[in-house]
Amino acid sequence: MATYTYGCLNNIDPAGIAQLPADHFVKAENDETADVILVRSAKMHDMELPRNVRAIGRAGAGVNNIPLERCAEQGIVVFNAPGANANAVKELVIAALMLSSRGIIAGADWVRDNQDDPDIAKTVEKAKKQFAGTEIKGKKLGVIGLGAIGALVANAALDLGMEVYGFDPYLSVDAAWRISNRVHHVTKQEELYQACDYITIHVPAMDSTKGYLNAESFAQMKDGVKILNFARDVLVDDDDMAAALESGKVGCYIFDFPNAKNVKMKNAIAIPHLGASTAEAETNCAVMVADQLRDYILNGNIKNSVNFPNCDMGAVGTKARIVVLHRNVPNMLSHITSHLGDAGINIADLTNKSRGNWAYTMVDTDSAVPNDIINQLRNADGIVRVRVIHND
Repeated sequence: MATYTYGCLNNIDPAGIAQLPADHFVKAENDETADVILVRSAKMHDMELPRNVRAIGRAGAGVNNIPLERCAEQGIVVFNAPGANANAVKELVIAALMLSSRGIIAGADWVRDNQDDPDIAKTVEKAKKQFAGTEIKGKKLGVIGLGAIGALVANAALDLGMEVYGFDPYLSVDAAWRISNRVHHVTKQEELYQACDYITIHVPAMDSTKGYLNAESFAQMKDGVKILNFARDVLVDDDDMAAALESGKVGCYIFDFPNAKNVKMKNAIAIPHLGASTAEAETNCAVMVADQLRDYILNGNIKNSVNFPNCDMGAVGTKARIVVLHRNVPNMLSHITSHLGDAGINIADLTNKSRGNWAYTMVDTDSAVPNDIINQLRNADGIVRVRVIHND
């Protein structure tokens, strides 16, 4: 029975490690050279990843700390855990809605500053009017991005009595099913900007979304709009936000990603990246990504990869399963099958999926596969990794 090593570049919840059965997985002496690596926030761009590393599991959603393209070139499948921490982030966004509407932070600070006042019970009655706010019930919330987190935020806001507008030009069918039919779906973000009292953004950080909220978008919003950012700091242009807060165009900005610029902004509340920092979220992420790593190593199935296509043939039920990571180029499938046919190896089942420049082929065979056939496949142009999983 084959045994594989795993490494953890960060502390990983024990419930996740428990998903890697001891009869197949053991802890590596060197975490960076293990067959599979689990990671949370450790920066991997400067790491040298040896040939034996087959997969990386990010116990969370964002993967900007992992060199995805270099991993693809080396045939390393990178997994993440989308949605596993969604409820934790949703709850913090709802808390931020309250913080942006009521003078909770400033009021609590005032009480602390006046804690030595023997008549504070009376004094507070005079001071509290400066911290008065508004209720969110009946107000309009705009949700930009209706994925796992955005959908939960939209539905929760509806339950709190808000009117919700949602914008997502890439809304998936699965995500659409999760969203209440009471959400106003808009096809132009300008409509959301103009209508909403609060705006929360939940889109991934990519070149196309950097500075998504900027002076141009602020100009289309209501005066005094409250903006929440629990996705990534780069989604908001810091200089433009500082100017909008100074002028009062944006009434409040609450974010979960402090940096040297945004922590100094007027009428801003910085939260120290607590979105997914709950015991439940850490457990959910660790369990989800460990499950995916185990299934990939033992069965070759790919689910929730960020650099290769999803592909699933269930548990290995034949004599062997060949899995091939390769470039998405013409004739690759015929190349693989012809090599097996020439060797007299019968193909019981086969599937092939592609994603951008990369593709993945899984082949179930009724007989064992000789090493020389595997080596021939490995040496072909465009193939980056070949692995055989035997059904012991």
